[in-house]
Amino acid sequence: MAESREERASTGIRGLDDVLNGGLPTNRMYLVKGAPGVGKTTLAIQFLLEGVRRGETALYITLSETEQEIRQVAGSHGWNLEGLSLFELSVAEQTLRLREENTLYASEDVDLKELMGVLLARLDELKPARVVFDSLSEIRLLANSSTRYRRQLLSLKQDLIGRDVTTLLLDDRSSEHDDVQVESLAHGVIVLEQTPVQYGAERRRVRVAKLRGSAFRSGFHDYIVGTGGIAVFPRLIAAEHRTELSAQPISSGVPRLDAMLGGGIDRSTATLVLGPAGVGKSALAAQFAIAAALRGEHSSVFLFEERLSTWLKRSEALGVPATRLVKEGKVGLQQIDPAELAPDEFTHAVRLAVERDHAKVVVIDSITGYFNAMPEARFLSLQMHELLSYLAERGVATLLTMAQTGMFGTQMTSAVDMSYLADSVVVMRYFEAGGHLKKAVSVLKKRSGPHENTIRSLAFGPQGLDVGDALVNLQGVLTGIPRQLNHSEGALDPG
Repeated sequence: MAESREERASTGIRGLDDVLNGGLPTNRMYLVKGAPGVGKTTLAIQFLLEGVRRGETALYITLSETEQEIRQVAGSHGWNLEGLSLFELSVAEQTLRLREENTLYASEDVDLKELMGVLLARLDELKPARVVFDSLSEIRLLANSSTRYRRQLLSLKQDLIGRDVTTLLLDDRSSEHDDVQVESLAHGVIVLEQTPVQYGAERRRVRVAKLRGSAFRSGFHDYIVGTGGIAVFPRLIAAEHRTELSAQPISSGVPRLDAMLGGGIDRSTATLVLGPAGVGKSALAAQFAIAAALRGEHSSVFLFEERLSTWLKRSEALGVPATRLVKEGKVGLQQIDPAELAPDEFTHAVRLAVERDHAKVVVIDSITGYFNAMPEARFLSLQMHELLSYLAERGVATLLTMAQTGMFGTQMTSAVDMSYLADSVVVMRYFEAGGHLKKAVSVLKKRSGPHENTIRSLAFGPQGLDVGDALVNLQGVLTGIPRQLNHSEGALDPG
């Protein structure tokens, strides 16, 4: 689709403006539709207040709610409606001298053409640059027939032409067949949806169904309605974020671990750390984030399962000044509640860490918690693929942890298979030796270069992460119950 060079009106919602490729082309009529409670009124007020902020005249015509109700909605977000004009149906009633006892307005009680004439007269009086009609349900009721309803909307569109006004029409109907009548007349259509889930906050998403002659981001994008208004999180498209990349590897600060990885993990790659619960996946992944911070680079850690205090306490116990690094802003530490967070919202948080805080290392701990907490969200694997591609395009080294079921053996499994998305895979295991439970680490793959094929012992203590010698005298470490090789058998060739 060719890029439009028309002047655009910002919606006042940054993420939505991104979806709309800069905002709504001015002096056109748009339909915003969705079920009650999705945030249409909030979006409309934000749109008008953005106009007021830019010195434009803005008018809210409410046919379904009172002025007091609109002000209550604005007040709940901490907004001051000074400078925004409100015009409600009751004022139009008085103008038309309708009976005060009328509460149901059928077509025989109200001349729809006269009512629209009053509203247009108000437009001519104020000459607004932005106007909202809330909502079409009342106009539909007054029209009393689909033919008259469409004729009236067509007349409204023609009346708005030449008035230099950008108009939003709000509509509660989102699936009925005659919505096509309105959509065909509108220059653009924005659809708001709300989906209940079995646990956690409802998921909301927005889609631009139509925007004539203009490019926009198609598909669904997550959004939230909170104090302060609507926030939209555009779906991530990794190909839009290509930058110049560096091939310099990133050190963990542990020489033997770096040696296993052929010098460290490379920038623009994703490393998956696999292992059973408690084996030290989080500590190993955090080692790279801490080492980057100590070198002067920013790193960000996103926790899906562990509390911030637990992560800090464990890191300090390993001799790492994690608390100081977090306070100094060298390590960004965020605890994520996926039951309250939509996938695109999490992606947005990662983007902020990279684009605002300039993170060079990102740790997602853990993928298991991310997937388990959002079982109803489809296509999470695709979204994770896009996120990892984006991080690679930005030159970020990413570490993902994933728990495996079971404690011993070679048949340990994960809830989801993410290994195909990872450039490197580090496996951690428990094994029994001499009456003690010990840990081992190995590197299964590294796409970007060579790596050791050894299995080394691993320990955690006050001095940090300690990678030991290769376990050349043990066979079957990955089974959890290795066998000691005798002198006649000799050590296996590590190659």
